[in-house]
Amino acid sequence: MLDIIKDMLVQQLGPMGPAIAMGVIGLFVILLFVPIMMARNNDPLRKLEERANAKASQDAAGPKLRHKGKKNKTLDKYSTFLEPKTEEELGEVRLKLLQAGYRTKDAVRYYYFAQFMLGILGLIGGVIYYLFFLGPNPTTQQMIMWVVGPGAAGYMFPKYWITRRVEERKEQIQDGFPDALDMMLVCIEAGQSMDQSIIRVGKELYASFPALAEEFELVSLEMKAGKDKAQVLNDMAERAGVQDVASFVTVLVQSQTFGTSVSEALRVYASEMRDKRVMRAEEKANKLPTKMTLTTMMFTVPPLLIILVGPSVVGIQNMGGP
Repeated sequence: MLDIIKDMLVQQLGPMGPAIAMGVIGLFVILLFVPIMMARNNDPLRKLEERANAKASQDAAGPKLRHKGKKNKTLDKYSTFLEPKTEEELGEVRLKLLQAGYRTKDAVRYYYFAQFMLGILGLIGGVIYYLFFLGPNPTTQQMIMWVVGPGAAGYMFPKYWITRRVEERKEQIQDGFPDALDMMLVCIEAGQSMDQSIIRVGKELYASFPALAEEFELVSLEMKAGKDKAQVLNDMAERAGVQDVASFVTVLVQSQTFGTSVSEALRVYASEMRDKRVMRAEEKANKLPTKMTLTTMMFTVPPLLIILVGPSVVGIQNMGGP
């Protein structure tokens, strides 16, 4: 069916007929749907956001834990187009960006804007390659692959980038958390409070584990602002996305609730975290022989077979000669 449509376009419009048809369809879609999607509707999420902003502006005495930069007015015009339609999807994307380290007000809008622009640029690059570099008679499969493929890759690249950032930050937090607990235990046993120990540990860890240091710094700022300590710690566990941090928060909250010693709880939990780090290192070490075996077989066996069997093959060939 696609070949029939392509032949009709070539007969009517010449060799450039398929590209012209795709360009006209794309322009029609942009002119028809983009203004509709960019229209600012009075959806419930926007009303809730406006009410929250108005309440925050009226409460001048309360602390403002907001980013120093102002909202981007250009992105605000197209907020309906650059934001999810449901509150659940918005919360999931915002949490993922927080776990990746992007905490600005417009992080969600920048994420969707990057997807849209990279998709459009990839589509334009694919069309240019199809028109000028693909050859005189490309097939329909080649046209779809080189026109739609770059656009799809550009659209998926921000999602891939955020996923990699989340995994890197989780690994960094997991690796530095046992050292942070040991330092926090030393600070508490020296007479400092939990708030002071978190501030000190955040400063000391910034050079080696910046992601964990940023989380501790944000916790200290929220505690200084007067936010409930249990809620602050739970928010840190949600932003980190690491099971060890979540368990640590549970230990601290239970210790605060039942009035037990924080230093004793930290000592026991720090010892468990050190043991878990040793177990993770042993697990990686046990996986190494298997990986090395596959690599050795891949790069050693073929040359060895050539060296051992090659002379015999040459000798057999020479035996059949004159």
